Amino acid sequence: MKPITNLKWLLAIIFIAVNTQNLMAQSRADIFNEKVPVTWLGVDYSQTKFIGSATSKDVVISNDEFRDTYVNSWNYLFLNEQKKYDVAKALHRESVKYAIDVTLQANKQLIKKDFYSNNPSDFKLLNEAAISDLVKNYDFQKNDGIGMMFFAEGMSKGMGSMGIWVTFVDMKSKKVLYTVYETGKPGGFGFRNYWAKPLYTTLKDIEDNYKSWSKN
Repeated sequence: MKPITNLKWLLAIIFIAVNTQNLMAQSRADIFNEKVPVTWLGVDYSQTKFIGSATSKDVVISNDEFRDTYVNSWNYLFLNEQKKYDVAKALHRESVKYAIDVTLQANKQLIKKDFYSNNPSDFKLLNEAAISDLVKNYDFQKNDGIGMMFFAEGMSKGMGSMGIWVTFVDMKSKKVLYTVYETGKPGGFGFRNYWAKPLYTTLKDIEDNYKSWSKN
């Protein structure tokens, strides 16, 4: 085979490889394409700052109890109460996949930090760049396609608010496709239900803002 022919074949292979990779990559537009599958990854509490003391029935909740009991309980609401915590409806889709083990694993990092703070300025410390850095270091456990997750940030009973970064990622490339900061008002009886409410209202906000977000 002549050298020129070899070069043509090489260029053709490179062209196919590059275009195949581009076809596999997810884009921001795919988030708002209701035919593109999305995987719900759960709520990441590894960056949470709880302003004040977390108490249940006047008993202070320990770091271990927060991580091992409440964090898991809040995440399993999306599996056990899908009609209420309806991720698919929020994304205007018939269904979504679930892979909450991804964030459950990340939440184990709570053991390495004291998430309590008495400083109200700690309520919001993250930004888009910080979210991007977190995603780059994530273990998506061989999942691919578009993943959706919440990064729970500040939780303050005194402020009556919880901050949540709604984040969409390309799990294969570990790239943030879109992230937006939302706040939700807690409410309800008991510590678990009180802080579950912002998760529910954030889903409702996503549903309501879905079309406008696609135009931003």
